[in-house]
Amino acid sequence: MVELASLTDKNVEVRTITGKIYSGKLYTVDPNSFNVCLADARDESGNTYSRVFIYSHAVSEILVKEAILDLKELAERLERIFPHMVKYYEDARVIVVMDRIRVSEKGVEGEGPLAEKVRRIYEEFLAEQKK
Repeated sequence: MVELASLTDKNVEVRTITGKIYSGKLYTVDPNSFNVCLADARDESGNTYSRVFIYSHAVSEILVKEAILDLKELAERLERIFPHMVKYYEDARVIVVMDRIRVSEKGVEGEGPLAEKVRRIYEEFLAEQKK
């Protein structure tokens, strides 16, 4: 499930079928079994763990505790500035501008004046999302 994998490094809360609740950073998701691993986790009693591994059959729900960046909206904004030069790969959650500037939730990859312009647009977009 691509959507779950895109939550890597996000703060989540995992509730198990036995009622236990773990909060932490989603460290990894096994793409075959959907087992999850949380980093810097805490349980409902306040106990802390460097890693918590939870088997998929024990997961009741996973709640995202932070906003997810709307990359589709950002791609549309970039498309208005760079017409016909923006591709949004929804499954990978990546925007590619002019086949050489890569934009994801982690930032902008690329160098030069055009990459700097994309970076400014990205940072403005992030600031608007936080309001």
